[in-house]
Amino acid sequence: MRNPAPVPGARMLALGEYRPARIVTNDEIAPQIDSSDEWIRSHTGIVTRRWADTETVADMATLAGEKALANAGVDASDVDVVIVANCTHHMQTPGASSEVQERLGANKAGAMDLNAACAGFSYSLAVANDLIRAGTARYVLTIGSERFREIIDPYDRSMAMLWGDGAAAALVGPADEPGIGPVAWGSDGARIETVQQEPTYMEVFHAALEGKALPPTALRMQGPKVFRWASYEMVHVAKRALELADVRPEELSAFVPHQANTRIIDVLARGVRLPESVVVAKDIERQGNTSSASIPLALSALLERGEVESGGLALFVGFGAGLTYAGQVARIP
Repeated sequence: MRNPAPVPGARMLALGEYRPARIVTNDEIAPQIDSSDEWIRSHTGIVTRRWADTETVADMATLAGEKALANAGVDASDVDVVIVANCTHHMQTPGASSEVQERLGANKAGAMDLNAACAGFSYSLAVANDLIRAGTARYVLTIGSERFREIIDPYDRSMAMLWGDGAAAALVGPADEPGIGPVAWGSDGARIETVQQEPTYMEVFHAALEGKALPPTALRMQGPKVFRWASYEMVHVAKRALELADVRPEELSAFVPHQANTRIIDVLARGVRLPESVVVAKDIERQGNTSSASIPLALSALLERGEVESGGLALFVGFGAGLTYAGQVARIP
């Protein structure tokens, strides 16, 4: 049996993004949750977020993927695997990835959805890195894409103001040396109740069979518990990712954590003891929490504004429902 030839490294070659046109202010959301623009800003850091109109998870992923391929100068037919990280696709099966693969023209590519919630992009980047370095694939298109509007209760004071929609993609390909560090990942499954959909699809299904009415399924979160967990545990994950990559904080160009809350971002930056030279991404202020799309969207924003340059090192830390988490150092495309 022949084994595929491994390659010395993999790296992100290019990014692509899609941000919906509709910008939603805090003033639009505040009356439904008995809140205010000032309260939302002070507790989350969010000023605006973007909501999709008719765009689906697959629509946004396709548009972001097209841009990443164009920016890399790689034809879709050369892509070996398409990964769409998400937790909001409107069907449990089939996943969004097969639709995205077909629409992109990546006809020979394998396709899979990956659900690690808000850690999804970091998980997909780790999978892409290993596929390429093992010789299984040459190009892997990883995309985080989310549409939250149908699974968020607009009257839930703890959740309604947090979420935004959008997608971002990274084309990952072979490199002469590693451009994506080892992943520090895991899951704290003992805390699954802190972020989950309620009622479950199974509960809704059986209630319908019995002629009973249940409220629509919606994402619920025990915010204070998640805040304390992320603020403490993710510092260790970030430090572990740096250790695995053999990178010191002062060697970083950027810190790009999951865009969950600006207070969590600030706590993590202090905990890792980042020097002032390291740019800290805060795309959440204008985009909201886009779950698996938040890290690549935030990195793309830094590049567009000229705050970081291609070739520098960025530290990613994703965390979300599960409670899943992942961190790695990667070279900026």
